[in-house]
Amino acid sequence: MATGTRTRQERAEATRQAILDGAAAAFDAAGFGSTSLSDIAMHSGVTKGAMYFHFHSKEALARELVAEQFELLPGAADPDVRALQRAIDLTHSMAHGLRSNTRLRAGIRLVIELGSFAEPDPTPYNQWIDSVRDLLANAQGAGDLKPEVNTGDLSTYIVGAFAGVQITSQVRTARQDLHDRVTDMWTWLLPGVVPARRLGRFAPAGSGGLRAAIGEGTKAD
Repeated sequence: MATGTRTRQERAEATRQAILDGAAAAFDAAGFGSTSLSDIAMHSGVTKGAMYFHFHSKEALARELVAEQFELLPGAADPDVRALQRAIDLTHSMAHGLRSNTRLRAGIRLVIELGSFAEPDPTPYNQWIDSVRDLLANAQGAGDLKPEVNTGDLSTYIVGAFAGVQITSQVRTARQDLHDRVTDMWTWLLPGVVPARRLGRFAPAGSGGLRAAIGEGTKAD
């Protein structure tokens, strides 16, 4: 590849990322409905022409931010950690991202506001549910989940519960207590789905490795 071509491509990608950062800041501050393309251009520091070159509409920008949520999650799960603990860690990892990453925070807000789009898309919720269900199925196969538990129903409940917990935390404390509230969620949930003899294997506040990776304290400190 010629140097000039590579430089142009690098500049184009830098502009694209600046637009996404600006859109995230705007959506995070005001939501989808109250954000204009002018707001996004202002936050991005680019012209509307440059913005339209990369994204043909505000909806296209929003959908890109929604689609990249999983790529932005901090901290990869340790495959040696039991599957159910990895599900717990996943929610705390998302909680950390909501407190520290504007693009992730904007993406989650946009998922909640998908009803603002002409054609609401359940895909982000379904992806979350599928990811959690896979972990729960592995946990059930390992004997860490009661055999009568329906993993599809439980994963749907966990995703819905987390969505409600994070919204309540945002409204009440600007998510300052989010890890505590997620810990509460798992503290009350685990005794109902985990065999009593195995309950002590799981940390509602997140595994030690996860907590070290995200640098967050919780109630268990």
